[in-house]
Amino acid sequence: MQHRLPLIVVDDGSTDATVAALEGLELTLLSHSSNMGKGAALRTGFDWAISNGFDSLITLDADGQHDPTAIPLLLGAAVKGDFGCLLASRHSQFEEMAGLRKVWNRFGVWCLKKATGFEIADSQSGFRYYSADLLKTLHLEKTGYDLEMEILMKGWKSGFTLGSIPVPARVADGRATSHYRPVRDTWNICMTFLRYM
Repeated sequence: MQHRLPLIVVDDGSTDATVAALEGLELTLLSHSSNMGKGAALRTGFDWAISNGFDSLITLDADGQHDPTAIPLLLGAAVKGDFGCLLASRHSQFEEMAGLRKVWNRFGVWCLKKATGFEIADSQSGFRYYSADLLKTLHLEKTGYDLEMEILMKGWKSGFTLGSIPVPARVADGRATSHYRPVRDTWNICMTFLRYM
């Protein structure tokens, strides 16, 4: 019999029909009373998973770009390779991304390789495996998109294995529904990378 894994949705103060659309589905809904940012939503999910005794978790952005049928592939590779964090890479689709996202992803790949030695082919993918050991070890501060870079840099400095495997997305960057602010969020991610160098 196949073991069913729990599904957690973090509603970051949405004002659309997100909560209504989830009604009747078999999942755990965690809600923020107001919008606190992607990083804050991730941290809420992390805290729930750790406090409920899970040894790992997988995150997917809510913009529909990632293919959830690839979860077993990502999980299997992460466990086999003893990764602290393993990213599903959209590297083959970088040319489909909008302006600054395409530039930053290519530059970010180069910077991370130079700094850490790890092959992370898509530093901003929101489709990720995290070990609970990594999340318990790191003291996380960021509340925006830069949290994911904070995790990579602090995870590297704490001795965890990081990496990525190719997993094509349904849509390269989810630009139609994303709240990513190209200039401000890219700047914050860059500054986070430099800070933890």
